[in-house]
Amino acid sequence: MKLRARWLIPLAALPVVGLLAYGFRTEPRSVPSPLVGRPAPAFALTTFDGKPVSLESQRGKVLVLNFWASWCRPACTDEAPVLEAAWRQFQPKDVMVLGVAIQDKDPASVDFISQFGLTFPNAPDPAGKVSIDYGVWGVPETFIIDRRGVIRRKHVGAMTDEVFREWVEPLLSETAG
Repeated sequence: MKLRARWLIPLAALPVVGLLAYGFRTEPRSVPSPLVGRPAPAFALTTFDGKPVSLESQRGKVLVLNFWASWCRPACTDEAPVLEAAWRQFQPKDVMVLGVAIQDKDPASVDFISQFGLTFPNAPDPAGKVSIDYGVWGVPETFIIDRRGVIRRKHVGAMTDEVFREWVEPLLSETAG
């Protein structure tokens, strides 16, 4: 009886060890979003400078919807200059970059926008409704939405220039109809 009890604990631990090993092997950024390929959830926000912005108002443009927070370091601080540069380059091509600050205080968000000289629109999501509708788990997360309002890609982590170009440029030749 004593011999059997001695083996129960190691045997009971095996499934836990196996589950942990699987979890450490899995790349969390590669978890697919069920929203990709579906119409983007509608939203209406007010930017930090008081202008209304909605999904519907962006119809016909490629929308890069980026969820961020001022306390998100280093990923959000790494991607802020990348998004600003992309915004300046692609804005004339009907690409809209829209930042959505989540789980953040307005003064801290405004300081972040100022610190990085962000000129693309940014809006708070004070109740978290938009981030919940998009299934955001953390920051930063970015959704690429085509001219028809369909989510084409989701990126978890800091957006890079390479990923931005790879995912946005092919959508520029598509029509909204």
